[in-house]
Amino acid sequence: MANSEHPQELQKAAELISCAKSLLIVAGAGMGVDSGLPDFRGDEGFWRAYPALGRSGIDVYSAATPSSFRKNPQLAWGFYGHRLGLYRRTQPHAGYQLLTKWGSAAPDGYLAFTTNVDGHFQKAGFLDEAVVECHGSIHHLQCLDACSDHIWPADDFVPRVDEDQCLLLNPPPLCSVCGGLARPNILMFDDAEWISARTSWQQQRLSRWLANKKNPVVIEIGAGTAVATARMFSEQVARALGGTLIRINPHEPEVSDRRKHVGLGMGALEALQTIDQIMTG
Repeated sequence: MANSEHPQELQKAAELISCAKSLLIVAGAGMGVDSGLPDFRGDEGFWRAYPALGRSGIDVYSAATPSSFRKNPQLAWGFYGHRLGLYRRTQPHAGYQLLTKWGSAAPDGYLAFTTNVDGHFQKAGFLDEAVVECHGSIHHLQCLDACSDHIWPADDFVPRVDEDQCLLLNPPPLCSVCGGLARPNILMFDDAEWISARTSWQQQRLSRWLANKKNPVVIEIGAGTAVATARMFSEQVARALGGTLIRINPHEPEVSDRRKHVGLGMGALEALQTIDQIMTG
């Protein structure tokens, strides 16, 4: 939607952020679209990004599982290896820097909570201690069989992928403890082997940060209802701490109380840049 359709909401968002004592940023998959990352909305969106899986009738709920690594490691690592390479090559859009600018101006600080596994908050300059990755990170690995609690960086693994077939061409990474197959340290579907220690530590830090916060401004970006983890979290925090929610989503911008909260039916970058223009005059 055009900016002209949201003048009051944009002005209100700018005023809320300018006066915020603390800022909680909550980001879903829509946050990465303006960076050029694929939108997996529905099977068709997923298959446009991975046509080889579409030809085989494999949907995201089948590809993104530990069992896919056991059934066909080349295919599973073709999918995740392509994503790893894509996230490494892609630069986060300018909206990330605007969020750090606003957060740095808040007297009680800021923190980002994201369902995304791309590592783009850190890549954009967020400190590790200011990011909570509730589904893990593709930039870290673990044993497929969870032989231990060991989690290690994926820096040394450089996947070569046949994108037409979605197949890994070079050897997959192996567990540094048992020598078995490694997988991304990401919470997948039907996943009983995810090692959550890294994310649990981040969530404990989040709980400590929220413990003394009152009336935070929550900026939720690109969080839909299909996987509602981020959306539910932002609503929960706003309700529990008396905060105000600014929801940015081009498809699902609805908020429970428009007198208090703000819903912007816009993309992430457009909304953030427009709000910043209002704030800076």
